Amino acid sequence: MEKNKPLYLPSELVIQILVRLPVKSLICFKCVCKSWFSLISDPNFANSHFQLTATHTHRILSISPFSLKTQSIDFESSLNHKSTSRNLNWLRRSSYLKIKGSCRGFLLLTASSKLYLWNPSTGFHRQIPASPFYSDTLLFNFNLLYGFGYEQSRDDYLLVSLSYDVNHASSQLEFFSLRDNTWKDIEGTGYPHYLDPKPVSLINGAIHWLAFRFDLMVHVIVVFDLMERKLLEIPTPDGFGHYDHYHKYIGLWVFGDFLSLWTKNDHIVEIWVMREYKVHSSWTKTLVFPTNAIPYFSPIYSTKNGDIIGTNGNTGLVKYNGKGQLLRQCSYRDDLGEPQVVMYTESLLSLPHFLETLNKFKKTTQTRRLRSKKKCKDTITSGIKKKKETMRSKWKRGAES
Repeated sequence: MEKNKPLYLPSELVIQILVRLPVKSLICFKCVCKSWFSLISDPNFANSHFQLTATHTHRILSISPFSLKTQSIDFESSLNHKSTSRNLNWLRRSSYLKIKGSCRGFLLLTASSKLYLWNPSTGFHRQIPASPFYSDTLLFNFNLLYGFGYEQSRDDYLLVSLSYDVNHASSQLEFFSLRDNTWKDIEGTGYPHYLDPKPVSLINGAIHWLAFRFDLMVHVIVVFDLMERKLLEIPTPDGFGHYDHYHKYIGLWVFGDFLSLWTKNDHIVEIWVMREYKVHSSWTKTLVFPTNAIPYFSPIYSTKNGDIIGTNGNTGLVKYNGKGQLLRQCSYRDDLGEPQVVMYTESLLSLPHFLETLNKFKKTTQTRRLRSKKKCKDTITSGIKKKKETMRSKWKRGAES
């Protein structure tokens, strides 16, 4: 009878198993062995893992702006599910933090007029250089907003800045390419908009802001196409964005796979969905429900089964089902200041410029090591040669004497 042989799995099968596991498990598995650490740290593995939508874990992150305390909750399971904390000790405690966007596992943060990109899953962060077109002296004159998105055709992340100068009635549009590591200014925007300061919606390869047009006295959706790198405008539903709605609670978000608007008045929430992107006639009012028990409800995201997750003012999270029935709520506020809340997708991804810098560093380090080995080898060879010559010389003098 043969002895029990150790189990063996081909490396290809191991990769296919690991690439289907959640991010939390993979980060732990980096400690198993050197080969797994190298595999899970590989950018190609991270990209393959993110492409498998079945592996996506959507979480809601709450950050207290002054203490920088964080809570991350998997809302697909339960709002009461035990939350995990994310480390922000690389930020100064005096920084007043705001969340400006979310894309492919990265969050765009502002703190003390500085810009950062941060992956809460891996802890990776990077500060974005200040724009040469922007001055801090203009901060109080400008209605300044940011957006953050991914351009698939160039494998590039774009950070977009859109501002409106109230004093001079002019606007400015610029973007930062992480692959090129440069800011670029786009002239001729000329949009007379007052923009909603809430985090923007990213869908269909474009960044969307909810804006109010002073010249027409209506709400519109301002869109920045990431591939064409230009602004355009999408009208809101007929009768939705006029001046009588200006003082109501109103917001832009993604409901299911559709661009969506919500408005709240007299404890009634209305949700509109654009069934066909950029087709005005496809706007449809899909849901109307009361929120008497939750007076300051604002939607954030919808789950796979159609439940609606939102905030209850600045005190906690709320979940409604697709029929508008309240399911549960939980509190996340534990200090002063209104918490910043955003939905993000866990990922192992890194940023393109960082990867190029890392590869360059690896090549430089490898070259230095090779040079060091060669120098050491040459030194040893030279020492042995000199020693042999010295020995020959001594032997020769001894033979002559």
